Amino acid sequence: MTVADSPKRRQRETYLIFIALCIFTFINLMPLIWAVLTSLKDPRDAFTIPPTIIFEPTLEYHRQVWFENDFFRYLKNSLIVSAGTVFISVPFGCLAAYALSRIPRRSAGPILSALFTIRMFPHMLLAIPFFVMGTFLNLIDSYVLLILALVAINQPFTIWLMHGFFLEIPRDLDEAAAIDGCTSWQAFRIVILPLARPGMTVAALFSLLLSYNEFLFALVLTGTDTKTLPVAIASFGGEDISAWSLSAAGAIGIMLPIVIVMLVLQRHLVRGLTAGAVKG
Repeated sequence: MTVADSPKRRQRETYLIFIALCIFTFINLMPLIWAVLTSLKDPRDAFTIPPTIIFEPTLEYHRQVWFENDFFRYLKNSLIVSAGTVFISVPFGCLAAYALSRIPRRSAGPILSALFTIRMFPHMLLAIPFFVMGTFLNLIDSYVLLILALVAINQPFTIWLMHGFFLEIPRDLDEAAAIDGCTSWQAFRIVILPLARPGMTVAALFSLLLSYNEFLFALVLTGTDTKTLPVAIASFGGEDISAWSLSAAGAIGIMLPIVIVMLVLQRHLVRGLTAGAVKG
């Protein structure tokens, strides 16, 4: 192969990769596209065989979801629970991850392994004890119980994620801060924490996603006052085929806040994920 053929080959490979990524993206977006189309169809058009491509769209089911099914109340509950989980999980996760990154690996390894094991537990196995404790403490159907439960199950992930970011920050900075008269807490707050800000952004976003989409714990630990969107959407006629357009509209509605958040913070998310690659 000549030298002149090399750029052409690289260009062809780039085109092939681009086409493959487009196909992969389209396949992954098909459920979303199908949900959007279903939410805009009447039930008689949503389940025709073959599928109806040309139809008269309607926003009736979106109107019912947003204005006739207490969607805003459920959205408020989800936002309160998600914000509470993030504001507790990320600070405590940063403290634990920083401490684990500064002790010898032979001591941190068993702790990280134990956290990983806890994260692997089935949610149903953990939901039952939380329900029993919540009943004993009279906290069922309260924000406090659900937030604490979500912090408990998401904390291992936050610690693991932030541990990788803190490992990238040289320990020499801690020593330099100590020489300048900083205490350990001052070194962490003034020197280390600003450098780990991209990681905190990623941890906050993932904690937000995990808590916002949580279904099982919200189903078991909430009631009429604190019911969140995932639990509410499940009751929007999901078992009745004639109401699937309403369910699809609810699914689109629950995705919109997260899509908006991710679009706004996309640049910070990419920067954080790139910065979090631990060098071996």
